[in-house]
Amino acid sequence: MSTTPETGASSEREFGRPAAGWRLRMYVIIFEADTRLGRLFDLTLIWVILASVAVVMLDSIASVHEKYAAVLIALEWGFTLLFTVEYVARLLCVRRPLRYARSFYGIIDLVAVLPTYLAVLVPGLHSLLDVRVLRLLRLFRLLKLANYVAEYGALARALSASRHKILVFLSFVLMVVLIMGTLMYVIEGPDKGFTSIPMSVYWAITTMTTVGFGDITPQTDLGRVVASVMMLLGWGTLAVPTGIVSAEFTSQKIREPTTRTCHECLSEGHLPNARFCRDCGMKLPPYQTGAAKAD
Repeated sequence: MSTTPETGASSEREFGRPAAGWRLRMYVIIFEADTRLGRLFDLTLIWVILASVAVVMLDSIASVHEKYAAVLIALEWGFTLLFTVEYVARLLCVRRPLRYARSFYGIIDLVAVLPTYLAVLVPGLHSLLDVRVLRLLRLFRLLKLANYVAEYGALARALSASRHKILVFLSFVLMVVLIMGTLMYVIEGPDKGFTSIPMSVYWAITTMTTVGFGDITPQTDLGRVVASVMMLLGWGTLAVPTGIVSAEFTSQKIREPTTRTCHECLSEGHLPNARFCRDCGMKLPPYQTGAAKAD
């Protein structure tokens, strides 16, 4: 489960970090990323997830399935067994396995392995195999990696800080497409393809977003003038929200969260230079890098 400075303690408190023994060692490798083995485990899991999704995509191509069906089935069962072992290991090493199984990522982990078994037990559910693509959602958990979590958190804070500006901008865009769509309905009329105001608004949206499917096009000179204005407005439409988020993103101070854990309350995600736990106030053990921990 991913952690951030604001919510770093969630996995510890919700599922329970073991106090000692082999379960603690397994927990550190599977759920934490501040050790060499933890980073290696996460990176390996990322590649396995991407490879399994690639197999699912290839299996959907009729010519590839017909020629390499046996190989694809063997690969899929191999990935399924790997994910099954990993899922069982997660349940074994947490203090509250049932609570983990009911969590969002616990359900995603189950979905990663369940369709293959269901397809064997109930042949009529073979179409559920396409649900395996949801394995990509497991990558969100792995964003706890030290190389990515700080930037991910900064982007999330930038989006949150700019949400009001973006809502105001989207309100303006909505008014523009409603007005211009209604205007085009009046100018062109049903005989030119603009059969209703909603259809005209659809044209305005596709034109402003520079998609331009071409299924509806203005036929009159005045209609083409309006369409030209909409195309020019589309450039600004694409640039404004990007600028809003970029300005907020550059103003964010990127912090360096870790999976550093308080030994007293087991809260997680303390900064490397923190001396005391932000939750219980107890003194934190000295922070060690992955290489130092491994040694």
